[in-house]
Formats: sequence, C-alpha cells, structure tokens
Amino acid sequence: MKTVKEVMTTDTVTVTLQDNIFEAAIKMRDNDTGFIPVIDSNDSKQLLGVITDRDLVIRGYADKHAGSTSVQTIMSTDIRAVSENTSVDEAAELMAAGQIRRLPVTNGKKLIGIVSIGDLAVRNIFADEAGEALSGISQQHLH
Repeated sequence: MKTVKEVMTTDTVTVTLQDNIFEAAIKMRDNDTGFIPVIDSNDSKQLLGVITDRDLVIRGYADKHAGSTSVQTIMSTDIRAVSENTSVDEAAELMAAGQIRRLPVTNGKKLIGIVSIGDLAVRNIFADEAGEALSGISQQHLH
C-alpha cells in the first residue's frame, strides 16, 4: 500500500506569524501556489494554520485589511492534516469528502510536506469513488 510519504511534496513554501498578508500573496505568486502553511518559527515548523488564495481575497483584501495585516488574521486554523504513513487512498478519500485540494502532512505537529490532488492524479492512485469526487472538485475550480 502506497503512503503519502511516497508522493508528497517536501519543499514546502511557508509563512510565519511574523509575516503579513502581502508577503503571503507575494510568496504565492512567486511560487505559483494557492496554498501556504503557517508555521511557528520558534517551534521547529509546528503547523499553526493555512492560508489559501481564497482566504487572501475573502478574509483579507475584500474585508479591507491592509497588506500589512498579520497572516494570523486570515489563516484557517481548523486544519485537516494527515501523517506520512496515511495511505494515498485514505488521503484521496479525505480530500473528496472535504472538497479540499491540498493536505498538510505532519509528523506530530511538525509540518513535513504537502500532498495535493496533483500529487495523487499524476500517479493514478485514487480509490475509484475518491478519484471521481476529486475530479469534480477540480472541475468546479475551473469554471
């Protein structure tokens, strides 16, 4: 059984609570990503939250927050994460059930990587029902 550790991305772009939403937006642009984990810079990559491009728009700029606003103001803290030993089928099913495209991978509370729909799709390792649901998630975001 293939695990998340075998397919996850480990060179993860992150921000800390010292960063502001403008800096998060720049990192998203420069790294061509719409998802950035927020880590505790004092605690060896402890995962505190995540920011999506949607969070930046809806809870950031559309709520008239300045670019200097702390990432803590807009980050999501109810994080769904998986361990590196989670099977890829379990990860796909969790993504499908939650209608989410990326999952942080943690060892305890420490961020060690990200697994995305793309990581799973490229390797054709979906459970049938999870693959169909994830395909639906991707289609929704294209329209």
